[in-house]
Amino acid sequence: MNDEAMRKILVVDDEITVCKSIRNAILSDEYTVDTALSGEEALKKDQQECYDLVITDLMMPGISGLDLLKTLKQKRPEANVIMVTGYPTIKTAVQSIKIGAFDYIPKPFTPDQLRSLVSRVFKKIESEEKEAKEPATPKMPSDLYYMIGHTWLRKENGGLITVGVVQDFLKPVGSITHLALPQVNDTVTQGEECANITDADQFNHRIWSPASGRIVEVNGMLKEDSSLLRKDPYLEGWLFRMEPINLEEDLKGLIVSK
Repeated sequence: MNDEAMRKILVVDDEITVCKSIRNAILSDEYTVDTALSGEEALKKDQQECYDLVITDLMMPGISGLDLLKTLKQKRPEANVIMVTGYPTIKTAVQSIKIGAFDYIPKPFTPDQLRSLVSRVFKKIESEEKEAKEPATPKMPSDLYYMIGHTWLRKENGGLITVGVVQDFLKPVGSITHLALPQVNDTVTQGEECANITDADQFNHRIWSPASGRIVEVNGMLKEDSSLLRKDPYLEGWLFRMEPINLEEDLKGLIVSK
């Protein structure tokens, strides 16, 4: 692949050792990886290169990762940004999704987890480039709350909620070979992993929960036919139902479908 055709990635962190570590983990023949040691430097480099993907630490002096995200999305709404975050800032990470981050990856993470996420970004870009030639995808109903690019929830009678995966998450995921779901009575937390998909390329895609609570039912049909996730993501392809812990607070971090 020639240099002009290669995807371009920018890694941003105020610690050079972290930049190098991330760069080494994702470097491949398919894309170039540059680094920046501050949000200010990142903005200057992006103005020159228009990176396909920016991977930035959330907590940095000066221009924070969140501020960098806001500025990039204002200048280039199509910009793809992955936030690197620690669990103490998980609520801020959820906020970054609402602002427009492609996704976030909590520390500590493995090189494989990071490479899976980068792969999903580029598959998403490719799917968008081909979208005009593909059939229309199922439209999200108007009665849902959702975390951009990950999951949706629907309020049910009796105080329960149903959770599923939004279509945009599934577009860049390859053929599903394994779907890991929580078990009844497990507890999940908003912004943390609630399910997991392995695709035919052996990439592992973590799915973040849109709310916190206790699992009361899991969709058994998905064990027999995981293609329901794509065929009917907002009805029969739901993941699980749960009893929320603090739903009104969780809803503040979500967007209402229209």
